[in-house]
Amino acid sequence: MNPFVHEGFFYADPDGYLAGTVPFLESALSAGQPALVAVPGPNLERIRDALGPAADRVRFADMTVAGRNPGRIIPWVLHAFLAEHPGTHPHIIGEPIWAERTPQEYAAAAQHEALINAAFAGRAATIRCPYDTGRLGLRALMEAEGTHPVLVRDGHRWTSPEYAPFDIVAAHNRPLPSPDGPVASACFDDAVALADLRGLAAEQARLAGLPQGRVAALQIAVTELATNSLVHGGGTGVLRLWPDRGGLSGEVADHGRLADPLAGRLPPADGAPGGRGLLIVNHLCDLVRIHTGPDATRIRFHFAT
Repeated sequence: MNPFVHEGFFYADPDGYLAGTVPFLESALSAGQPALVAVPGPNLERIRDALGPAADRVRFADMTVAGRNPGRIIPWVLHAFLAEHPGTHPHIIGEPIWAERTPQEYAAAAQHEALINAAFAGRAATIRCPYDTGRLGLRALMEAEGTHPVLVRDGHRWTSPEYAPFDIVAAHNRPLPSPDGPVASACFDDAVALADLRGLAAEQARLAGLPQGRVAALQIAVTELATNSLVHGGGTGVLRLWPDRGGLSGEVADHGRLADPLAGRLPPADGAPGGRGLLIVNHLCDLVRIHTGPDATRIRFHFAT
């Protein structure tokens, strides 16, 4: 039997939210198990207040920060917490989808929810993911049934008849929308060009108003993506950058195929020579979206000011 449990929890109001989260955490604490709450700030405070003194024994993370890029959540929130507690059965409230997510953020978050199941199969842990039935759209609620093998509502638990996580991954693997406005671009076909790409990234970042620390992060992300194109994407690629949503967006396109949907979401095995590039990109960027096909891959990223 798989010791990993991934639940979609549907709630309609603040009272229902607390009824489905606080006893879940209290049960974990009573059993001596570690507990993590990673939800948007207002809900985080509701749970903290309802737990009272027991909140001191729970780890809290504001998901609007820790999971702003949904690609960060598996490696930098969930895997990191589980790795801290070997030999236990952690209990986690994780809310990666909320009403204020943009459509592109939602698509990334839905894929994240689907990939949790493969990422932690066989690991002793229970993750309960709240879904606001009053504020989320119908698609989000329907796809929650596809990404969670177990569903919870009003104290009832049942096996989801619609569970098909890789169908959800595929449903959001769609061509990305074209950017509005002017685009700066550069082709590359060898490692010598990486310095020019970093220079272009710095120039566009400053024009977009990114602070200096974010400029350096952008240059690292561009270098990692371009290097992946040189090594795994046919040896050539194109970098494009443009101002977008109060920051800077960009993408690297090549003729490779990203076959592993968990790429960039789990740390490589100790001693492995590679496998960290996309992991680093997810860590640095405020959003990462991927469209991959049989003969081309496009990885898009966003940095907010």
